[in-house]
Amino acid sequence: MKEKSLQALFTFLKGAAMGAANVIPGVSGGTVAFITGIYERLINAIKSFGPHSLKLLFTGKFAEFAKATDLGFLVPLGLGVVISILSLAKVLEFLFEKHAVHVWAFFFGLILASIIFVGAKVGRWTAKPIVGFVLGAAIAIAIALLKPASENASIPYLMLCGVVAMASMIMPGLSGSFVLLLMGNYQLIMIDSVSKLGDLDLSVLKILIPVGIGAVIGLVALSHLLSWVFRRFHDIAVAMLTGFVAGSLLVIWPWKQPIIETFGSGDVIKEKIIGYHWLAPDLNGETFFAIGMMVIGFALVWLMEKISGVSKPGDDAPKV
Repeated sequence: MKEKSLQALFTFLKGAAMGAANVIPGVSGGTVAFITGIYERLINAIKSFGPHSLKLLFTGKFAEFAKATDLGFLVPLGLGVVISILSLAKVLEFLFEKHAVHVWAFFFGLILASIIFVGAKVGRWTAKPIVGFVLGAAIAIAIALLKPASENASIPYLMLCGVVAMASMIMPGLSGSFVLLLMGNYQLIMIDSVSKLGDLDLSVLKILIPVGIGAVIGLVALSHLLSWVFRRFHDIAVAMLTGFVAGSLLVIWPWKQPIIETFGSGDVIKEKIIGYHWLAPDLNGETFFAIGMMVIGFALVWLMEKISGVSKPGDDAPKV
């Protein structure tokens, strides 16, 4: 019982880290799930929601439903995400406003170390995993350098936005809002539509319904696809996602100047980062302090791995 409570606490803390990641541009909850070793289990849990599990729920077999959907894992994880978004994320927002370089440096070191330890989950670094790693890194870098497209309100494109945005939320190294920016529909979906829901403006449903349908399709399809890929090509999948996270370090580089675009509709005005000008650090006290924060982030992951032991391939999957 004590061991289960401890596991639930650790899962809750990982969920809190996933929630906090939402406030960091370029870092997704999927990244945190991946580097904390729960990614495969999360994908399998999402995939488990289907006709079989719903039948268990609606026929009153709640214990079987909880086991089939891994609720013992999802509930503390979800609580951690929600509580973090409502509390810890606000602290990170403040720190980003006052000490952006130092916060970026800490996360750079944290993710850099995580890439090394997550890479240890690859059973054998043969040619195929190496190619997967390089391909993943190249895709992440290319996405970071893309320029936003023009707005498009057609139903098929809105559904595609929903598919891609939801997929990006569970893909390490990519945030959903950043993808909507690249696809040109951030203003249309998040500002012109989502913000008007509070005013009970039902006209926005013509935008949000196609996006929502696409998001559900993206979540279900990608969870099944990733689960199958992890099962059949574990080393290549882990190597490619590790490369994807490595490529996202370009966005997390502490010394950069953001390119900001203002989005607005009525009283709702929002600024979003659409790109960066990357800089070399100056040799001054602030830079050395930032490097120190980078080392602390790296050391924190190293310490956690030493305490828990480097997990082996598949260790994060639920025991069935």
